[in-house]
Amino acid sequence: MLTHTLITLFKRDLNRLITEIEAYNSEEALWLITPKISNCSGNLSLHIIGNLKWFIGAQLGNSGYIRERDLEFSQKGIAKAELINQVRETIQIVENTLQTVTSQQLQAQFSRGRAEEPMTLEYFLVHLVAHLSYHLWQINYHRRLLG
Repeated sequence: MLTHTLITLFKRDLNRLITEIEAYNSEEALWLITPKISNCSGNLSLHIIGNLKWFIGAQLGNSGYIRERDLEFSQKGIAKAELINQVRETIQIVENTLQTVTSQQLQAQFSRGRAEEPMTLEYFLVHLVAHLSYHLWQINYHRRLLG
């Protein structure tokens, strides 16, 4: 079933996110913004965490998580160890929640609450994998750019 594939992809890329965070030479570098880079890796990491905890944890898994999206982009200086702990927590939330999703649920209509074209939950979960991958490679580029 697709959920097994999604779990595998989410875990793979979230573990890659941990590797990227660990690869930074300093904690300060995670939070650096330059004139041509408006989002640092620390904030992109918080955005990935918040996005998955909200859509998968809260919306699908009824976890009670309350998203504060603005903080994902404004909060600064969180230690590497804390970011990594949050990513590990996100991995567990994603895995535990997606293990409960049925084939019937995947084909059901899903709405983010925005005026969008109708989509299935299956489509939206694939979108979330792509969203994670997009930001993961932004983080990779940011780290390599800073040397």
